[in-house]
Amino acid sequence: MILTEDRLQDLLDKSLSELPPGTDWAVTLEGSIAEGFGNPSSDIDFLLVGRCDDDLPTMPSLLFVDGRRVEIRTRTVRQLTDQFQAVEEGAERPGRLSEDLLNRCQRVLHSHPLRGHALIEEVKATLPVERFRRITADWWAHRARQSLRHATALLCLGEREEAVDWTRAALVQSVKSWAAGLGETYLEPKWLSMQLDRAGRADVRDRYWELEAAALGPADAGAAQEHLTACLDFAEDLGLTGVPRQPERLTVERRAGVTTWQTGERVHVIRGRQDVFALGDDAGAVWRSLVLGRPLPRVLADTAGSGVTDPGPLLAAFLRYGLVRLAWKGGGTVTPALPLAAPPGPVTPPPSTAQPLLSVRGAAVGGPRAIDLMPVPADRFAAAAMALVWSNVVVENAVEDLTGALRRGQWRVAELTARRAVHAALRGLASAHGVNPLPADSDLVRRTDLLPAATRSIGVRAGELLRLGVHSAKEGDALLTELRLFIVLVRGAMGADSFPLSFDSADTWRATLQLGHDWLRIGAHLGAELPIEEARDLLTGNGAQPHRSP
Repeated sequence: MILTEDRLQDLLDKSLSELPPGTDWAVTLEGSIAEGFGNPSSDIDFLLVGRCDDDLPTMPSLLFVDGRRVEIRTRTVRQLTDQFQAVEEGAERPGRLSEDLLNRCQRVLHSHPLRGHALIEEVKATLPVERFRRITADWWAHRARQSLRHATALLCLGEREEAVDWTRAALVQSVKSWAAGLGETYLEPKWLSMQLDRAGRADVRDRYWELEAAALGPADAGAAQEHLTACLDFAEDLGLTGVPRQPERLTVERRAGVTTWQTGERVHVIRGRQDVFALGDDAGAVWRSLVLGRPLPRVLADTAGSGVTDPGPLLAAFLRYGLVRLAWKGGGTVTPALPLAAPPGPVTPPPSTAQPLLSVRGAAVGGPRAIDLMPVPADRFAAAAMALVWSNVVVENAVEDLTGALRRGQWRVAELTARRAVHAALRGLASAHGVNPLPADSDLVRRTDLLPAATRSIGVRAGELLRLGVHSAKEGDALLTELRLFIVLVRGAMGADSFPLSFDSADTWRATLQLGHDWLRIGAHLGAELPIEEARDLLTGNGAQPHRSP
């Protein structure tokens, strides 16, 4: 210990003088200094233990005493015994055992009593040190296995640099498991060098540092595989079981809560009913080629048949984003994790910045290998897509009505129908940019300020069209011409250039229904608001009109 007993008692007296009086505390020193590590910059960690009835705060108080940083934590006897019991109960499933809980118990068990020795020892006796060593060793061993399996998968997928990093993590976890079995249970890896020195096995220590140094070399395929093999050998020599010598035992499995749907050629993948990923052409081809439940090497061979060059990194991205999962036969899902780091789980990339966000044929993507996260929740995305399709149907209907009104000289009807077409087109434009719910029709022109600057001219032209009156056939023809040009402009801006002429023939109406049905299916699945209630009949009729055979 780098501080004398007298110095510790002095620091404790001065620290307690800054706390409210009245509680008779037992006190123990925990952390790196109690372990025999530490340096002049290390915290002085005092744990105050009392027999209070109420729970004490988890957050420590930070004091500055005689130039040293002092942390004061408080716990009741019941809180500490509950922690020990939770560790014991979680020992059978080390993958679910909380790192913070394990760390807190370790600090108490290896602490140095300063006052109220009998109470501190009574608390420590709740979980025998030998039992805790086994639990900690198993916890590290579980993590080492996960990291080695993950590294094996990454190497198989061609992600060499990432594979080397996870191999390096497994190396630390393997030796920490071995050291924990010898009593070196302190979780913080930064003191590993001192723990290995204290363990008294120079052969293990030297071999570890040799492998650690090798991890810093170039990550070409041969070197990465050689390093992984050497680390697997080392882990087995330390007693670790279940290490992955056969990549065929890794399987690619379905991830719960992941749904796929395709609109046109665009593949969309929904994660957890909330996040929408739009896949570029190459990413979509790899996704469609997946046959889940097969060994990873077989799945990789299947994706190679998709015609996409180097499909491994795309499959690795699907794993990274939690769209599929990796499992070890007999060992469950592979979930690698690092100590004192972000918790394991699917990565969520920054949202896509593509504009417009979607078209009637699917979401916009940044390239053929893109796996783009949409910047709106899945239900709003589906609702916006349905509104986009429906607005174009309304445009087609309004143009047809306008044409008929002009033929009959119904000038007032023509004016109102033209305005309906303009408003519907603006609703489609806003929907294409992810605006949902939509503004009121009366506000649509002004709310083009929500959209990218490149679309502002559309708002200006819409305002001009809405002010046009019709009092003659000549004015009516001019209005129809301007409206058609406006619709072409808007559809070009929202990716609906090829929208069917819905009311032109039975074939174009059938194409319109099929397009709407593609979006309605996913919208209904997510509970998104349908554009019109009649759409439910189209959905239940599998895309067919209710009074016709599918």
